[in-house]
Amino acid sequence: LKYTEEHEWLALDDTSIAVVGITAYASNALGDVVYVELPNVGTAVVAGETIGAVESVKSASDIYSPVSGEIIEVNELLDKKPGLINSEPYERGWICKIAISQGDELEALMDDKGYQTFIASS
Repeated sequence: LKYTEEHEWLALDDTSIAVVGITAYASNALGDVVYVELPNVGTAVVAGETIGAVESVKSASDIYSPVSGEIIEVNELLDKKPGLINSEPYERGWICKIAISQGDELEALMDDKGYQTFIASS
């Protein structure tokens, strides 16, 4: 997995497809998620731009794209079960899949050790 400073994670489905979600750290900070605003399939996205939002009983938080590309799939299961972001953030709680257009952007993301250091210093 790769991570952003905004607490999104990214896993490569293959060499050019990224599965994106929010980290367990972020979902714990948000509390019980009650709604997820998903991006639209076919939308072109730029790394660092807002692609959706997560709302919880405590607050709301934007979701940012970790890479540039095109949204090719969204997790429609989150419409009925937004709490999957809390219970399974790295499995069934994923948010979308992005066809990556600029692979070199992956180098700017943190690995697991770097992310653990980042959240420890926050």
